[in-house]
This record gives sequence, structure tokens and C-alpha cells, in this order.
Amino acid sequence: MSKIKGFTARKIVITGVLGAISAVLGLTPLGFIPIGVTRATIMHIPVIIGAITEGPIVGGLVGLIFGLFSIFQAIANPTPVSFVFLNPIISVLPRILIGITSYYTYIGFKKLGEKASRRVLYFLWSIILIYLIVSFTNGIKNSKSDWILVFNIVLILLTLFMGYYSHKHLKRNGIELVMAAAVGTLTNTVGVMSGIYWIYGEEFVQKAGISSTAIGKAIVGIGVANGIPEIIVAIIITTSVIASLNKKGSL
Repeated sequence: MSKIKGFTARKIVITGVLGAISAVLGLTPLGFIPIGVTRATIMHIPVIIGAITEGPIVGGLVGLIFGLFSIFQAIANPTPVSFVFLNPIISVLPRILIGITSYYTYIGFKKLGEKASRRVLYFLWSIILIYLIVSFTNGIKNSKSDWILVFNIVLILLTLFMGYYSHKHLKRNGIELVMAAAVGTLTNTVGVMSGIYWIYGEEFVQKAGISSTAIGKAIVGIGVANGIPEIIVAIIITTSVIASLNKKGSL
């Protein structure tokens, strides 16, 4: 491959393609899924794929595009809490970090070995499943809306399915893909929500119509409600795309 300032032509092309996908997702409702007062996103997935296939620099550049379109969405299609995404510390920095954490998680689990990787993976699915079951039972006790209960049931079923699929069908580098997708998604969720908490906490919950006496609990709740579906979707799409590229010999 020819190199341009340390960047191969392949890396430039892939950055452009994944950046274009991020742009399409950012310019349309496809990239941001409304959940209550905020939006869950699938825009982090091209960042994870770019990091796994071409390294942390490509992943970081695609993440930069993701972050810039978060700012664009906050201006063009605002929600009551969109003001927080006008701050690059919240909208851009965590998205760049997705590319770094995804890549090094992928490399780390590749070196860790299949047996140890599987243990960590099963632990991840168990924690998610336990949390969802507790949330579901608490929702019944507290007479939460039918929509929230149905949403919890769907997430529980998806988590069980992904746990089974991981155990039966993912071999060797499949575990690394799952963990890279999960950590990349968590980087986005934790980075964004912790930034909101430390910088805008009280103002954010007021705009969201939530009591200011439970700022931390409210923000964690929003993060989990968004984060778990994002993790599951990221794992499904990332493993499918990378597996397809491997079969075609593109990697």
C-alpha cells in the first residue's frame, strides 16, 4: 500500500467510508433512537468497526465525526437536554476514545486466550441479565408503565439470546469482537453520562423533568436504559460485519 504521511491508502479510504456512514446516521433519524428525554445511538458502531479493522487512529477519526454530528443534532433537532451536547467534552471526547478503547480491548482479549476471554464474557452477560431482572421485578412492585416492563422483557430476551449465541457460535476472535464492541459502547455511555453528571448534573435533571434530589440515580438510570440496548445492538452488528469481511478476505 502507498503511504501518505504514515497513513496507508486503505486506511484513508476506510476512514472516509465509515465517516460517510456516520454522516448519514448523523443527518438522519437512523443514528439516534429516541428513548424518553434523550436518544440512544448506533453511531458508535462504525467507530468500533474502524478501530478493530484499521487501528485506533482510524477509530478515533471516525469517532471525531460521530462527535461533530452529535453537536449538529443538538442544534438541528434539539430535545430538552440537547444543550449538554454542545460541549465537546461530552459530545466529542468520549467518541474519540471509543476508537482507542475498542482497539486495545480487541488486542488485549486476543492475547488473553479463549478460555479466560469466555469467562469475562459470561461475567458481562450475567451482570447485564441480573440488572435487567432486578429492574423488571422492581418495575412490577412500583407499578411502572407497561411500556417500561415490555422494554425490560425484550432486553432480557435479547441478552439471553446473545449469551447463548456467544457460547455456541463465537470461536476464537469472536470473543474479542464481542468484548471490543461492549467496551467501546461502554466508553461512549460512561464518558457521556459522567460528563453530564459532573458538568451539568442539576440543570440536566431539571430540563429532563426529574427531581433534583436524585441526580446521580437519574443519570445512571438513563445511562443504563440507553447503554444496554446499545451494547447488544453493537455486538450483533459488529460481529456480523467483521465476520462478513473475514469471509470475503477483506481483512
